[in-house]
Amino acid sequence: MIRCENLCKSYPMGHGRKRVLEGLNFEVNPGERVGVLGRNGAGKSTLIKLIGQVEMPTSGSIVRTMRVSWPLGFSGGFQGSLTGYDNARFIARIYGQDYAQIRSFVEDFTELGRQLKMPVKTYSSGMRARLAFALSLAIEFDCYLIDEVILVGDQNFHRKCHYELFEKRHDRALVLASHSADLIREFCNRAVVLNKGQGIVYEDINEGLAVYDAL
Repeated sequence: MIRCENLCKSYPMGHGRKRVLEGLNFEVNPGERVGVLGRNGAGKSTLIKLIGQVEMPTSGSIVRTMRVSWPLGFSGGFQGSLTGYDNARFIARIYGQDYAQIRSFVEDFTELGRQLKMPVKTYSSGMRARLAFALSLAIEFDCYLIDEVILVGDQNFHRKCHYELFEKRHDRALVLASHSADLIREFCNRAVVLNKGQGIVYEDINEGLAVYDAL
């Protein structure tokens, strides 16, 4: 279970602070798939980063009793001077996983070939995203966090992501931030609509989508 309690997040801006999220409360239970909806700047990516512990809340708390992924595709934790293989070895060590299995999955999923022997700081943004997705999916989690804005790559790569997330791991919990009503409707069973710092939870996915469309 993931429980957000009175979650607030603000950032310094000029002489004051910009409030992105204010008093957000909602839960994600095992196996649930929650769609996060909101216009640009509503706080979707911020919420994903908070749940994934990439950023810390200004106030409030997040309780996690499930094993939660970092945001899929997030490459901010890479060591740029290390190779793709070295970063994979580091992740395997942190999570106590077999490096050989991680390496094999990364090679197949990314299709980066010899580039995996190069420092990550030499990668293009697309290459870094491929590596980040592969490392995220190489570890088994109870809940996966996805921010649609980082979905990159060609159709073949999208198909791989689709299979790994929505078919192979169909029984896992999911928090998906997206602008796509079709994607949310197909893969989520609850919705959180963010607007002006506030978040409202809708048990009926179609009701949540209707509210989002009206924003």
